Amino acid sequence: MSDSVTGTEVREEAPAPESEAHGPGDVIGEHGPAAPAPLLVPRTPTGDARVDAALERLGDADHLATDGHLQVYEDVHGGLRDALTALDARPGPPAPPAQSPPYRHRS
Repeated sequence: MSDSVTGTEVREEAPAPESEAHGPGDVIGEHGPAAPAPLLVPRTPTGDARVDAALERLGDADHLATDGHLQVYEDVHGGLRDALTALDARPGPPAPPAQSPPYRHRS
């Protein structure tokens, strides 16, 4: 095909086959999508075993492809929610007895 204005030949490139099409956020290496890589976010122990277990579960996402992260995040969210709910259910110290206001008697 030639450009009618300049008379130079214009090449049209065919679109990439569907198997080679990639989304805008895809990281493509020489042999395909990049492998999962750990984020190396430090997790500091809190002292609460339930919370610490949930935070450690976040590390499982480091070894999964992006489509596996949702299950890990849902598990962690559920564990943290359960830990908070347990705090509400834990009995605290008894409330002080209600005192009635002193009465002033007039004579």
